[in-house]
Amino acid sequence: MAELKLLLKYRDVPGIENIDVWESCGGYEGLKKALTMERSAVIDEMKISAVRGRGGAGFPAWIKWSGVLKHTDAPHYLICNGDEGEPGTFKDRELMLKLAHQLVEGMIIAAYATNTDKGYVYIRGEFVEPAKSVRKAIDQAYAKGYLGRGILGREDFNFDLYIHMGAGSYECGEETALMSSLMGERGQPRLKFPHGALPVDAGVWESPTLINNVETYSCAPHILRNGGAWYASMGTERSKGTKIISVSGHVKKPGNYEIELGTPLMEMLDLAGGVIGGKLKAIIPGGSSVPILPAEKCVGVNMDYESCQAAGTMLGSGGFMVFNEKTDIVILMRRTAEFYAHESCGKCTPCREGTRWMFKILDRIVSGAGQPSDIDLLLNVCDQIDGRSYCPLGDAAAWPIRAGIKNFREEFEYWITHKKSPIGDDCVPPVPYRINPALIPLS
Repeated sequence: MAELKLLLKYRDVPGIENIDVWESCGGYEGLKKALTMERSAVIDEMKISAVRGRGGAGFPAWIKWSGVLKHTDAPHYLICNGDEGEPGTFKDRELMLKLAHQLVEGMIIAAYATNTDKGYVYIRGEFVEPAKSVRKAIDQAYAKGYLGRGILGREDFNFDLYIHMGAGSYECGEETALMSSLMGERGQPRLKFPHGALPVDAGVWESPTLINNVETYSCAPHILRNGGAWYASMGTERSKGTKIISVSGHVKKPGNYEIELGTPLMEMLDLAGGVIGGKLKAIIPGGSSVPILPAEKCVGVNMDYESCQAAGTMLGSGGFMVFNEKTDIVILMRRTAEFYAHESCGKCTPCREGTRWMFKILDRIVSGAGQPSDIDLLLNVCDQIDGRSYCPLGDAAAWPIRAGIKNFREEFEYWITHKKSPIGDDCVPPVPYRINPALIPLS
């Protein structure tokens, strides 16, 4: 199966970052059509399309849009989550860098549909070049009358769009932590439903707030231009449309690929040129936070939400990481645990303490001091984090470690018994470094 380019269709068109070129490719036609419709009718098209959030959770976009529109007695805010800190994922960076007008148009459509007059693009602090590209697109959209007051002659539609740069915190990819950061607070999560209000009811400044991912907003111009039914004709029964997959690791052609949801996982691998440096050992299909799949479980899995879930993993953000037979899974899990321990915001005890202890135990194993009880101890720590942390960062830290042990337990046992890698001389462990003084080995 070949790529099915929708969002990435024009990424190689010369000058596509300029508004005139984007318009020549059909840009802003979706917005113009939307402004001839009732706001609720725009949301109906999103509902018919069945597009789901592309940030990782896969929540139906139209439900959020509808939730904001129902409020009539408070100001509304629109936020684009462009933080993208998930290891292995780099699709949003390319969308902002090369196709910023597609994002801006999608946000304007969302603003009209939800009757919102202020929006923010929250961009990861390291994404300086993408931020410049989005800034340029916003300025050009103002000059053309697509932003500001009385957009395209509609006196009842005003929308101003701003950029807010984060400080590089993984935690701020979580929507409530993002809102806290946007308001000038520490980037830490808030209570969620049922204990706290949903963002569509009380988000930034306690006002109804719509938060979607860069890729999700980028779908809106195409859905409005061609119709929700057209979009829903692609994909599977429950996973509609296309998905951008960020491929990295031991593959011949890493990069971003846009596929129809439901594409077989092994065909996705073929699109990237196949495995290099040895035979396939494992794939992480949705970013570092989702469970790893050994090679034998990859066959028969499709790249959609339901198929990945049935296989014991997740489509997630689409960070497709490929590992060949020379990969030491224990070292991979140690590095993964180090990342989540460093990125934990520290607000809740299960995540703050649990991620640190997972790293310490894994570091002890690869240092040659592992104990037979360490594997079950790791699983116990995972159980104490998963579902008990304040936000999904704790879950994201526990899932890969648990899956690594489940699918490659023999490698953990080999490390503990033989005090060395089961891969042998072909495996070259990364040079140890500690980015947090608190992450010290167990004595």
